[in-house]
Amino acid sequence: MAAQKFTVDFNKPVVFQVGHLGETYQEWLHQPILTEESPRFFESDFLEFFTRTVWWAVLAIWLPVAFWCISMSISMGHTLPRIALLVGLGMFVWTFLEYCLHRFLFHVETKSYWGNTMHYLFHGCHHKHPMDGLRLVIPPAEAAVLTILFWYLYKLLFTPSTRPALFGGSLIGYVMYDVIHYYVHHGQPTKQVPKSLKKYHLNHHFRIQNKGFGVTWAFWDRVFGTFP
Repeated sequence: MAAQKFTVDFNKPVVFQVGHLGETYQEWLHQPILTEESPRFFESDFLEFFTRTVWWAVLAIWLPVAFWCISMSISMGHTLPRIALLVGLGMFVWTFLEYCLHRFLFHVETKSYWGNTMHYLFHGCHHKHPMDGLRLVIPPAEAAVLTILFWYLYKLLFTPSTRPALFGGSLIGYVMYDVIHYYVHHGQPTKQVPKSLKKYHLNHHFRIQNKGFGVTWAFWDRVFGTFP
């Protein structure tokens, strides 16, 4: 009963409060606050710094890494047509990773104190404050951890000379994902394709939260029956 009565005070740092919501966390999460204000997460200014990211930081940080990875495969003797094929395949692999991460990690249901706390940190905050432009793209520190994990996964799956180009392609796919994700929340598209993407993603936020897990492409939602 104590968890049901708990109320999050947004005048105080939020992260270590949400765990107390217990089983009511999911219901609370999907009652979004539609302002562009950015709630404070931590008392510590140092920790707080790492929770806010401007959208263009994704381009500035990860595109050079992607091009460096691609250049590694070029230096190992791959032709430009083969590099283009590997990069395209890497981008396609990213769309599957995007779907899986969003569906099975970002939308895992939690009710324990630490489960709620961690979930709010890596994705729940975005559903509670979907218009918070500083907590929309993945923070570089979090993205770096995922990047290292996936680099070693690619190391197990692909050859030494193809891995860098495939990984670079996936990084380009990730950059496109985060930029598109920011745009569908804050842009005002006039063309049909971006308008459809915006509608598709906002349906996930405000109408059917257990469907529409792709952001850049609805392909995997159609394959796995989660298209809204």
